[in-house]
Order: sequence, then structure tokens, then C-alpha cells
Amino acid sequence: MVQLTINGIKYEVEKNKTILEACRDLGIDIPTLCHDDRLEAFGACRMCLVEVESSKNLVVSCSTKVRDGMVIYTDSPKVINARRDVLDLLLSNHPMECLTCEKSGNCKLQNYAYEYGLVDGSYKGEKRNRSIDDSNPFYYYDPNKCIICGLCVRVCNELQGTNAIGFADRGFDSIVATPFYQGLEKSKCVSCGNCVSVCPVGALTPKSRTKFRYWETKKVRTTCSYCGVGCQMDLLVKDNEVVGVEPAFDGFNKGLLCVKGKFGYKFINHPDRLKKPLIKKNGEFVEASWDEAYRLIVSKIKETKEKYGPEAFGGLTSARCTNEENYLFQKLFRAVIGTNNIDHCARL
Repeated sequence: MVQLTINGIKYEVEKNKTILEACRDLGIDIPTLCHDDRLEAFGACRMCLVEVESSKNLVVSCSTKVRDGMVIYTDSPKVINARRDVLDLLLSNHPMECLTCEKSGNCKLQNYAYEYGLVDGSYKGEKRNRSIDDSNPFYYYDPNKCIICGLCVRVCNELQGTNAIGFADRGFDSIVATPFYQGLEKSKCVSCGNCVSVCPVGALTPKSRTKFRYWETKKVRTTCSYCGVGCQMDLLVKDNEVVGVEPAFDGFNKGLLCVKGKFGYKFINHPDRLKKPLIKKNGEFVEASWDEAYRLIVSKIKETKEKYGPEAFGGLTSARCTNEENYLFQKLFRAVIGTNNIDHCARL
């Protein structure tokens, strides 16, 4: 443990922490645009600058380790002015489309501009003018809104391991791009959408059929049902309709999803989706209660077993179920019905 003084108050923190980690553990907010706890410190955005006594310049808190006796200021006038200058530079080369941007209400740049009192950038001059890449079937990439924080590149390379995108060009012309500017469709991109999930601005946005604002939605935590891994995610729900998916960063999947979990949710809203059991009566399927359906299943199992024996049954379970559900299913067939005729769809 080491002794620190932060904003005039003494604290004791673990010695292997960065200033940013120590402050967040203590409930002291420091703004960031490029930081992700799952990734190595990058220090690209400079929003996490803090003042440290005896240091000539402001230091980047996301990559600076704490030292015993450190005296830190996270909200001094010098720090506030430096962060405001960073935001001013970003806004000066950013399309001011907050009224129509789908990220409005969930955009870090927008939120920080409001917090630090900036309406527009003061550095007038040339602005980035690149074409939007809409070749991916699931999301758009607008390089004009990109702030070069590097989160998408690093998540793709360090966590997903696909290496589909990277930095291209230098200085004002810097851009996130695919190799040889071939576009996302012709790249190694597997459409997992993990880059979309971490983008702090509107540069990467899903192709959604339903327009919505984030403040109109509520989050419903659930488990992805596409395989037995059980990734945790939050459904964005507006007017009882699922309009988007965000990975759970506090789940065991640590904020990562595959293309199915991130974008394969539209079947939930399909008008033909079964929401209640159906029982055939007089040649037609009609809705029934679960109790009625279970009673019918049990009666048919007993009737068939008495007439033809347990080997007349066969069970096929799904890889989309959890391991626990599959275990119970095979236990039902082996211990209750009395047959080993049980298989699963994962081999198909």
C-alpha cells in the first residue's frame, strides 16, 4: 500500500494501481475516451490528464502508476483547462450532427462537451471528409465522426483477435481503416460488433430498423440463447420492442459477444414468433396454457410407453440450451422414460 493525497485528502491505495484506477476505486471521477479496463493503457485521448506535484507537465492518469507520497489534483484549473482544450480540438474536426446522430444521449463526446461547457469547436479550418463504409451488413462506419481513440482497433486486435482494422495515414489524415482500404465487407471482419459496443461516439453504429433514442429505452439483462456458453447481455427495449443489444461488461463474457448475440435479436419481435404453447384441436393449432400442454405431454408419454415401451422414444436437444438444461433433458429420458435414445444438434 502507498499513501496518496488527492484533492487535499489523504488516501491509502494499492501500490500497483494507476492513478486512474486508484481514483475510480475511491469514487473520484476522471473522464476518459480511450480507456478500457480490459486493454493495455493507450493514452491517446488525453482526457484523463491530472496534475501531480513535482511533475513539470500534466500526466496521463491511465498509464501513470501511483507512488508513495504523491500529491494529485484531478480538478484543478490547470487540469480543467487542459481537458477543455482537448475537447475543443476534437469538436473542431467533428460533425455537429447531434440532433440526427443515433448515438445522441449515449455519446461520451457529447456528454463531456456539456460537462465542460463547450458548444462548438473554436479551431476553424479543414474538416475530415471521408465516405461512409456501409458494406458490412450489420453496422455503419462513419470515419468523419471518428475521434481516433483506438478502442475499436484494440478490441478487434487484443480481445477478438481478428485484426480486421488498424490505423492508416498520419496526422490530420489519420483514420481507422481496413487493409488497402478495401472496406469492411472484404476484410477479415467477422461482424462480432465488439468494436461497435466500445465506440464512444457515433462513428460505429448498428443498422437498426427502428429509430430510437437511448433515453427512451430500458435495459433488460438476459442470457444469449444462441449457444450453451451463456453470454450475458442487456436488451435495449422501447415500447415493449427489442431495438438493440449491448454486451454485459460485468458478465463472465466481459463485454464481448459474437455476431449472433450482438445483431441476431430481430426474431424476438417477429409477428409469427410463438409466445404460447400450441395444441392441435379439430385439425387446427390453438393456443393453450403451459399446464394444459404439460398434461398433454405427460399423458402421451404414459400412453406411448405402455403400448410400445421406452425404446419407442427419441429425444433431440439443442446446443442453444445451457449445459444444465441439457443435463436435465437427458436425465428425463434415461431415468424417467428409460431410454438412451438421446442426441443433440451440436454435431449437425
